[in-house]
Amino acid sequence: MRWLVVAGLSFGSATLSAAELAPFTASYAADMKKIPVNGEAIHTLEQNADGTWNLSFSAGMFVARLSENSTLRLEEDRVVPLSYHYERKGLGRSRETSQVFDWENQLVKGEHKGETFTLATEPGLLDKTTYQLALQRDLMAGRTEMIYRVVDGDEIDEYEFRVVGDDRVTTRAGQFDAVEVERIRDADSKRQTTLWFAKDWNYLLVRLSQVETDGQHYRIMLKEATLDGKPVVGTPVAE
Repeated sequence: MRWLVVAGLSFGSATLSAAELAPFTASYAADMKKIPVNGEAIHTLEQNADGTWNLSFSAGMFVARLSENSTLRLEEDRVVPLSYHYERKGLGRSRETSQVFDWENQLVKGEHKGETFTLATEPGLLDKTTYQLALQRDLMAGRTEMIYRVVDGDEIDEYEFRVVGDDRVTTRAGQFDAVEVERIRDADSKRQTTLWFAKDWNYLLVRLSQVETDGQHYRIMLKEATLDGKPVVGTPVAE
């Protein structure tokens, strides 16, 4: 589950001036419309003793579970991935991917579906969790159209997003003024991804909706969160 041109177009990670990363923990309720079961998802960012950061996402539903973990650093206001690990278990679709970013030698080395691979790095290259952090920072900087080069599995793909508009999102933590963002895909693609980020809370993700190629529709909605040690609280919902 994951975690989407004029002025405002951004290549690679964000360049938000003098903006430090803020640790957060967010829990979400997850559901799939065609399957009568609910699940949960957890998204966290925490700093390590050496100044690097861990960004993780985990989700579980029915008998399936997935986890993603990245180690990264902030370098000249840019999000720089150092390592990435993905694991999915359950429903007969287990899969594992690992990536190590060797910036000194300009290589990405890893393993995907049991096969090793090596790719050349390029400026602004991200993994499948750090691009989400870069997206939040680009939204904070006021950008409306974003393109990221992302190591996806054992190849490099291009992820493109644009701001659709503003919205009011109701969650268990209250109502939030949010910016609605959609991922731009090929014209013949049946997949649809829409995300909502809370403008007053460092553009924390508060809602996500995704439709897969088989028509399956799943959603996650914020339950509770803390940002830099403070509870994330929206406007109380009227009875």
